[in-house]
Order: sequence, then C-alpha cells, then structure tokens
Amino acid sequence: MKILVTGGAGYIGGTVATILLKAGHSVTVLDNLRHSRREEIPAGVSFVEADVADRPRVESLLRDLQPEGVLHFAALIEAGESMQKPEIYFRNNTASTLALLEAMLATGVDKLVFSSTAAVYGEPKTTPIEETADLAPTNAYGESKLLVEQMLRWFHQIHGLRYASLRYFNVAGAVGGRGEAHEPETHLIPLILDVALGRREKIFIFGDDYPTPDGTCIRDYIHVADLADAHILALQALSGCDRMIYNLGNGNGFSVREVIESARRVTGHPIPAEVKPRRAGDPARLVASSAQAKSKLGWQPKHPDLDDIMASAWAWHQQRYTR
Repeated sequence: MKILVTGGAGYIGGTVATILLKAGHSVTVLDNLRHSRREEIPAGVSFVEADVADRPRVESLLRDLQPEGVLHFAALIEAGESMQKPEIYFRNNTASTLALLEAMLATGVDKLVFSSTAAVYGEPKTTPIEETADLAPTNAYGESKLLVEQMLRWFHQIHGLRYASLRYFNVAGAVGGRGEAHEPETHLIPLILDVALGRREKIFIFGDDYPTPDGTCIRDYIHVADLADAHILALQALSGCDRMIYNLGNGNGFSVREVIESARRVTGHPIPAEVKPRRAGDPARLVASSAQAKSKLGWQPKHPDLDDIMASAWAWHQQRYTR
C-alpha cells in the first residue's frame, strides 16, 4: 500500500512508519519538524516538510501520491499546556485536521486512521472505559480531539469518508531504535528515566489526594509497538468497514507511584520523588476496555507488562545519550 503518515517524524508516527516500511509498504511522511528533528525521520520513507494546515501543499501531495489511506498523528499532545494555551490546540489539532480532510475530499482519498485520545472521556463514571461512555473532556487537548471526531462523523455521513478513530492512553516503550522523547519533556516515563540517568534531580508527583488506592492518578499504559500494530490493522480493515471507533490499551491501570516503583526495579536506581499540587484537567483514573479492538480487528497487545514496557524504554534512553 501507498500510505501518507502525518507527524511521521515523531515518536508514535515514526514508529508506525518504520513498521510499515518493514512490512513492504510505500510510506510518505509529512511533518513540519516543529517538535521533532530531521534525523528522526525513518530511513527509507519519502519525506515532505510541511504543515498539515497548509491545505494547498497537502492537496498537491495527495494528488501526486494518491495513497490508499492517511494515518494522521500530527498534533500537539500536552494536556497541561492545553489548559494554559487552548487556542493553539484548537488551531493545531482541530483546524489543521479540517484542512487535511478538505484536501482528502478534493483529491478522492477516502480512508483515514485518526490518532485520537482517551482524554475525550474526561472523568469516566466507570472503569474500564468502553467506547459508549460519555464524552466530556476535562482539558482543551481532549476537546480539540473530540471536535475532530465530530467532524469525521459528518464527513463520513455526507461525503462517505471511511475512518477509524483510535482512542488510546499513555504510550511508552521503544522499538527499532525509536523511543519516547519530547522537547520540552512532560511525559512521566521519560522524566522518571531522566532521574535514573542523573539528568534530573527528582520526579514530581502532581497530586496524591485522588480517589485511588495510593492517591495518585491511574493510567493505562500501552507499548508503542502494540499501538503501531493496531493502526495498521485499522487501515487494512477500512477496506471492508467504513467507520470504526476503538479504544486501545492493555486494560491494566497503573498509578504514578506504581510506575515509579517499576522504574526503580528496572533501573536499579532510587529515583527520588516529590509531591506537588494537582494539575488542572487531570482525571483520577483512565483505564481502557479494548474488547472491541480485539474482537473486531483481531488486535492483541504483545507487551502488556509494565516492567517490560519500562525495560524497553530504559534500554533506549541509555543508548540515546551515548550515540
């Protein structure tokens, strides 16, 4: 297949692009390199440096390429930042995706796999969360993704767009020489591993008074390789199914303290921790039910164990500073 991957220089998009290449597909990556570097573009892909919001450029690319589908990862992803600067999230995540959809409509490209988020659920009434749960984001990041899902529904109904919206939780781990790193870094596992490497003094725990067993937030962690598999399966399934909305996760929630303890076991480092006040917009518990993805896509996470996820991330983080 010929596939366009937006945000394909990033952690998740780049991992998916790499796996697609190994499977023999033809991959073109579109990325503005705002939050990634040119050297992170997977070897072997065709690369176009551009913004998804640049509709004329994207439309021209789609006309020339005529891909079987688009995997859309390009977005801002920091929930905390979205509560300080919501405007840039609606511009970069929502409005930019509208430009992409318009370009797809104009060029007859009718299959999209959208990188959504569990943040569309907000604070769930029950866990594990099913796809039928209420959609009530507690931060602007989740709202920006939910608005895209609403657009997709209308483009499907009116224009026949085939799409899969994949709502996933915390992605971690490393595969094929690619791991999780952001500038600036705000994600828990890379921050913890920076402490183990001596690059940070301590890890901060934002809130220890949540209604959870140890008072810290609980999240459902998924290995990036498992996530990549699900995106590829979803794109393939769009040939026979015109609309899919699935959660992706390993089904097990881990608290912030449990993630820190996992890192201590894996790295052998003490990893000092300090409690800070809660951050705005952080739900207490987000754990996915992935039963639909498993039954409909035949997807099965191969790396559900937190220590295994942590070990792959630790191996990569040690290498990234010695290369």
